[in-house]
Amino acid sequence: MQDDLIELDKQHYIHPVINYRAHEKRGATIFKSGNGAYLTDIDDNTLLDAFSGLWCVNTGYGHESIVNAAQEQMRTLPYATGYFHFASEPAIKLAAKLVEITPSSLQHVFFSLGGSDAVDSAIRFIVHYFNSLGKPNKKQFISIERGYHGSSSQGAGLTALPVFHRNFDLPLPNQHKIPCPYSYRLPHGDDADAVITESVAALKNKVSELGEDNVAAFFCEPIIGSGGVIVPPNGWLKAMQECCNELGILFVVDEVITGFGRTGTMFASDAENVNPDLMTMAKGLTAGYAPMGAVMMSDRIYQTLAGDETETAPVGHGYTYSAHPVSAAIALEVIRLYEEGGLLENAQKVTPIFEKGLQSLLSHPLVGDARSRGLLGALELVSNKHTKSQFDPNLKLPERISEAAYKNGVIFRSFSDGILGFAPALCFSQHDFELLFERVRKTLDDVLAQPDVKASLQS
Repeated sequence: MQDDLIELDKQHYIHPVINYRAHEKRGATIFKSGNGAYLTDIDDNTLLDAFSGLWCVNTGYGHESIVNAAQEQMRTLPYATGYFHFASEPAIKLAAKLVEITPSSLQHVFFSLGGSDAVDSAIRFIVHYFNSLGKPNKKQFISIERGYHGSSSQGAGLTALPVFHRNFDLPLPNQHKIPCPYSYRLPHGDDADAVITESVAALKNKVSELGEDNVAAFFCEPIIGSGGVIVPPNGWLKAMQECCNELGILFVVDEVITGFGRTGTMFASDAENVNPDLMTMAKGLTAGYAPMGAVMMSDRIYQTLAGDETETAPVGHGYTYSAHPVSAAIALEVIRLYEEGGLLENAQKVTPIFEKGLQSLLSHPLVGDARSRGLLGALELVSNKHTKSQFDPNLKLPERISEAAYKNGVIFRSFSDGILGFAPALCFSQHDFELLFERVRKTLDDVLAQPDVKASLQS
């Protein structure tokens, strides 16, 4: 059965973000079940999932209350369109709940299927907004180097990772980048104020270069996720919001990864009292139990899109599965578990254990940096701790790390430039963390023991 599945996968299943020829040779790793912070594969290997699926299973696997919420909704009303004037009870309640728990500037919700189409929807709304205001020249968008804003036709251009651009004719001519606040790689990275000042100046300079009358919006993640878990200094997000307000451009916060308890507060924006014009979310919204995303928007933007009472044309944007009632029912239960089920409280309690574990690995010969906020963190591997030199790509260190980690019973993200990403579920216990760092250290030791890796270390 296993061989049959692997062969069928090779023949028919196109996987996201892989080399297709490499996958044809390797085949799939197939999971069959999950419970709490653990996954079981088709060979009955039990693995500690330190990445919450794909930054999304914030609750952990196997919550019966979530399954029951989905079951009940499927029996009652498995589908209801949100088009025209139709709605379902779970969607209405979820919209109200999201307005309640997000920053006060956000008063309206548009539901998508995930993060990528939430970003794409935000772009469409922004274009509509400025056209409605009679400012059709405002079509330029700015994001951050190493940032990630999905893989839709437009969002992938805001994303600043080359693999998402190669052979896709991206980024688009109206999509621009400013440098990443990558403290570890900056000569003044220990000076938080200098990092913030540099980012603000970079945004102002880019807007000046493009012309204020031409720039529509600035998109950013509170923590740059898929670009290597780059953690800007405290105060950076607020400073960027204030800069956008000063420049008269929209401030869009992408909380697809950082939302729903991941960084210690319900949203990363909360920690700095940030009030964005728009916010995108997904992943932790349903904890990965069903597809769903959302765009939150301010009343100012909504009222402009809605027009005056003489406007009769619809706003022509939507998806068949927007506000899907089963996904909405799941999201309501997931949010209840964060708030009333103790998951957010547990995450805050175990965060110091996570931080201490990451910092303890700085003593390892391969590790140059350890960084985190809440339960989102990274280790950066270097061949020389003084110069911060990266390993030769020909070593294929990320592949070696992933393979060794799997053998040691732990899953995390091994990025292409030697950064290891961690996003443990909010249900992690002290024991889970002890196991995590024991297995991560063993993985690093195993890879270091390989002669060519050891020989590449520079003193």
